[in-house]
Amino acid sequence: MKAVTLAMSPEHGGPDALGVPLHDFSTNANACGPSPQALAALQAADAVRYPDPAYTALRERLGTFHGVAPERIVIAASASEFIHRVTALAAQRGVQAALLPEHSYGDYARAAQAWGLRVDRAGQGAEWSDDAGPVLHWACEPSSPLGRADPALDADGGATAAGWQVIDCAYRPLNLHAAPRPCPPRAWQLWTPNKALGLTGVRAAYAIAPEGDAAAADAAALQRLAPSWPLGAHGVALLQAWADPATQQWLAATRHTLQEWKAAQAALCAELGWAVLPGSLANYFTARLPQACAHDVPALLAALRAQGIKLRDCASFGLPGCVRLGVLPPASQAALRAAWQVAAR
Repeated sequence: MKAVTLAMSPEHGGPDALGVPLHDFSTNANACGPSPQALAALQAADAVRYPDPAYTALRERLGTFHGVAPERIVIAASASEFIHRVTALAAQRGVQAALLPEHSYGDYARAAQAWGLRVDRAGQGAEWSDDAGPVLHWACEPSSPLGRADPALDADGGATAAGWQVIDCAYRPLNLHAAPRPCPPRAWQLWTPNKALGLTGVRAAYAIAPEGDAAAADAAALQRLAPSWPLGAHGVALLQAWADPATQQWLAATRHTLQEWKAAQAALCAELGWAVLPGSLANYFTARLPQACAHDVPALLAALRAQGIKLRDCASFGLPGCVRLGVLPPASQAALRAAWQVAAR
């Protein structure tokens, strides 16, 4: 394992100083969205009153949805907020290091560095040794930016002598090619449905604690670390709608559409001379740009952005010369083809 140092300024896809891109390939939101059920729930949300600060009904609904006791549900303002909160608790509990996937979301490392934890990255199939001391072990499947299976799910992590394991489930609902594998029973799960519902502007998340007294104590500690009302009325409405069977039926149908769009988009990349990196299970994939363009990727992406096309530079993921592309409809793919012909001249 190799210790790493990351830039502390966040880098994300989505709208930027130029506004909302006409064709935004830089995020992993469900391009078939927004979910009509979730959108209707948001429009009907009662923003006049505070939500229940204990989120009693919401936790019961999410617990039923996942088949767990509501006491195991920890409400969070967003995935990023929970990442920072659980890292703070891990540091208080004596965790000394964070073990990250080889390529992963930057907030794992930023939160660990903010609390003075050592940051290590596992290679493919690498495991953490108990001899190394307690660790906060992050996993994500499908992974970002590659969309691949995470080998960490092959082993049972959780609250062992080696620390905690947290599975980031952000993209599990958008696995297009396989049924999601079970999470290790002693691992925490972090869920952020806004991507799957095509409503990333609504920030809302929740975690599921493992069973057991130790995890229950940690869940209670995480509740104490939370601000009052981490979710407003719209976040509550989004998560309530997420657990609705009609919403899940809509989501299942979109996966078939996304499969078709993904195949066409991969073929387009090959036509443009981009090398699609294999193994993506998700509604996004990573491609390596032609060598002739790799010398100044930021300038190339800026030229595309000027034409309304935004891609996610993967340099911050440790993959220079590569871009991540969320799957978009055929009209956006046609716009990408036309913009590339201008930008790559």
